[in-house]
Amino acid sequence: MVDLKHLRLPAQSGEAQELLSALIGHEQFRDDYAGGGVLSEVARHGPYWLRLVAPDVYEAVSRERTGCVLWGWVNQFGDVPDELEADVRQEVFGRVEAADHISYPSGLGNGAIHDWGRVHEHFHEFVLIDRSAGRITLLVAADD
Repeated sequence: MVDLKHLRLPAQSGEAQELLSALIGHEQFRDDYAGGGVLSEVARHGPYWLRLVAPDVYEAVSRERTGCVLWGWVNQFGDVPDELEADVRQEVFGRVEAADHISYPSGLGNGAIHDWGRVHEHFHEFVLIDRSAGRITLLVAADD
């Protein structure tokens, strides 16, 4: 599953850390990506305890690294059908290419994984900031 959540950037949007903080505080961030959907009272984000997710656990990553991680996930069980690959190129990689800044959570260790978080065998999250489109996108590629 690839999940894309798009939020508008504020007119006076700040630096990446400030935008990450706003994203983490947004209701749409409260999703366990295991079928529960967005729940405002949830204490989990993907496989992680929400209280442990903070802007400082994210690092800036290149388009190339993002592409390697995502293509590895997409093709983990072999090549995907041409039609699906075209959709992924447009909907996912088109947004990666348009982003002026990409962040990836790298500072969350095993202690941040919640009680049933290991249901996610593969969980990849990227935050794409596209100032020209006035959009921040939370991109999650996960399987449980």
